[in-house]
Amino acid sequence: MPTPPPPACLTALITGASSGIGEVLAHCFARDGHRLVLVARSAHKLQALADALHAAHGTRVDVLPADLAQPGAAADLAAALRRRRRSVDVLVNNAGVLEQGAFAAIAAERHQELIALNVAGLTAMLSAFLPGMLRRGRGRVLNVASIAAFQPVPTLASYAATKAYVLSLTEALAEELRGTGVSVGALCPGITATAMLDRAAVRNSRLAQLPDWVIGHVDDVAAEAYHACLNDEVVTVPGLLNQTAALASRAAPKWLLRRLTGVLGRKVL
Repeated sequence: MPTPPPPACLTALITGASSGIGEVLAHCFARDGHRLVLVARSAHKLQALADALHAAHGTRVDVLPADLAQPGAAADLAAALRRRRRSVDVLVNNAGVLEQGAFAAIAAERHQELIALNVAGLTAMLSAFLPGMLRRGRGRVLNVASIAAFQPVPTLASYAATKAYVLSLTEALAEELRGTGVSVGALCPGITATAMLDRAAVRNSRLAQLPDWVIGHVDDVAAEAYHACLNDEVVTVPGLLNQTAALASRAAPKWLLRRLTGVLGRKVL
């Protein structure tokens, strides 16, 4: 199904926009005429991206650095955009953090950081921007989850659990908002060649040995995500391998799924 052209002058807000999937999605939206609001912690990286987007596509870009793991950050963003008289037509909740390793070996504070950004921060962004979309009777939300959302993953226990929350919330909202003009979808990518994977591989050399055929290209993942968002798809799993894994995880008995992921998880500890 072809990607429909976006109406003129829509604004897309992308969190975690300074690198990886968020950065490539920013180029996708800018290329097709969206105005952009870019959010991440690094003001320097965001400004460099904003300059590149403006040079390549002539698009208007607002840079709003923020740490969405902090309480009140999403509400502050919404207030800043109200002062600028900017409404958000597309919300891309891409900001997230990953930690790989044995649960007990990871600091308690780190587990809370994953929950603060992946769960609390994303939920706060929805609370801040969904009401405006509903009042206007139009809008799109793309929540970036993970293939890990479909099953428990030893060595990624907290991360997988946070992404399961994102997927469940997305599917619930997709039905809750049916007929309102506002669509909500989840992107569930597999292992993707991004800075997040590079950082994890530094801490665990076995991740650096993964074969190329299991690692998705960030441009391909972002392109599929963009297409899915504009076509109001609820769950998008890029790649045949990941689609097969997601289907198998939903069909397999829970006890079998735990055992299989346990065997695989222990191999990378």
